[in-house]
Order: sequence, then C-alpha cells, then structure tokens
Amino acid sequence: MTLLSHQTQTSIDFAADLFRQSKHAVVLSGAGLSTPSGIPDFRSTGTGLWSSDEPMEVASLHTFRTAPEKFFHWFHPLASQIFNAQPNPAHCALASLEKAGRVASIITQNIDTLHQKAGSKTVIEMHGTMQTLTCTQCYHQVDAVLHLASFIDKGEIPHCPKCSQTLKPDVILFGEQLPQAAWFKAQQEARKCDLMLVVGSSLEVLPVAGLPMQALDRGAHLIIINNTPTYLNARADISILEDVAVIIPAITEKVLNG
Repeated sequence: MTLLSHQTQTSIDFAADLFRQSKHAVVLSGAGLSTPSGIPDFRSTGTGLWSSDEPMEVASLHTFRTAPEKFFHWFHPLASQIFNAQPNPAHCALASLEKAGRVASIITQNIDTLHQKAGSKTVIEMHGTMQTLTCTQCYHQVDAVLHLASFIDKGEIPHCPKCSQTLKPDVILFGEQLPQAAWFKAQQEARKCDLMLVVGSSLEVLPVAGLPMQALDRGAHLIIINNTPTYLNARADISILEDVAVIIPAITEKVLNG
C-alpha cells in the first residue's frame, strides 16, 4: 500500500468533492497515463521516445510516404509494447467513474486503446488509434490485429490484402491533420464541461493542449495529475505530481464510496 502525504490526501479529498459536485466532468488523458502499463511516453528525460529519436525523422507523414521502412523500423518496438499492454489501475478507475455517471467523456491523446480495454465507452481519440490500418493507395481499412501480429513477430511491413500497397496505422503522424470530427467533439466537451481532469499529459502538444484553457475560460474547475508540472498548474484547482496509477484510483474510491 502506497503511503500518501497529508497534502496529497487532502488534494484527493478535494478532487473527489469536485467530482461529486460536477454535472459534466471530462477527462483529458496523455501518454503518462499509459506508462504504468509499460508504454513509454514521448518527452520524459532519458526514457521518452524523443530522447533518442527526432520525431520529424521517424514519425512524420513525409517519412512514411517516402521511406515507410524507416517509420516501421522505429515503430516496431512501440507497436509491440502497445499490442501487449493491458490497462492499469488508472484506466480501470476512469472507466468506473464513467460507468457511475461521474465522467461524461474521455478525450485522449493516446493511440493504445487502453481506455476501451478498461471499459470506457465515450472515448474521443485525438491522435488516432492502433485498432485499424488503412491502405495508402485504395484506402481499404483493416483490423490491426489481423496484420500487426506478423509485423511484431517477424518485422514484416503490413500490406493491403486488396492492392498490396503499404498499410498505414490509423495514428496521426507529424505533418498530418487531426481527425476533424474528433477535434470538433473535443472542443464541444471542453466548452460544455464544468470540471476537467487532465491526467498524464504535459500539455505541450497543440492544439489539444489548449482544451483546458477553453474549459477554464467558461468557468470550469481544473484538476491536473501528472509527474511533471504543466503550463496550467498555477491555474488548476488541484495539481498533484504523483503516480497516476495510485492517485486516480484513490480519487475514484472517494467519489464512489466516500
């Protein structure tokens, strides 16, 4: 059992109170939510994906179009980690809050589908998903499970079963536009909510990083739980720099069971 400081416990109690008072709470999740599930984030010093790779060199739409083998070489270990990952206690706690009617929607920057695996139903995926792949030539879409297994096991680049061209994971690469339907819905939720919980996000990637400001500008409360500070910590009602897999379940327990 993790021992929490008095200050952290007080913040957990306050956060639970805000959830109980809320009529429309929204979650914004980032890569830090999935690191306890074994998926590396992007910006942590020494362990983040961008500590060793230049994103525009390996994860841009231009690289995928001109040198897909370079993208897939970089993507291989990450795909394996995502493919084998399971939801951690924070994912499961958020799903419990949604089931209890305490969370209206989850806006996520993650592509790992762990929210859905944990049982969350209303998930807005801002950076795409690993659930499907789409052909770059004929746009035929396929289930990722059917095609990523051989890529993960043997390193074979996935190809379209209809036209044999390269299949692209349906994730948003650098230089690619956000899915417009998801972006529109996320803005609606940010402007409608009376409470936003930011969890596991450094709030450094625009335009998604601006969603909490849209919520604040309309009078919503803001809770931030992340292992490093963000640009909005000073404006948050509560800011907890602790392990999300410990804090989110603790808040959930207080909300649901008092």
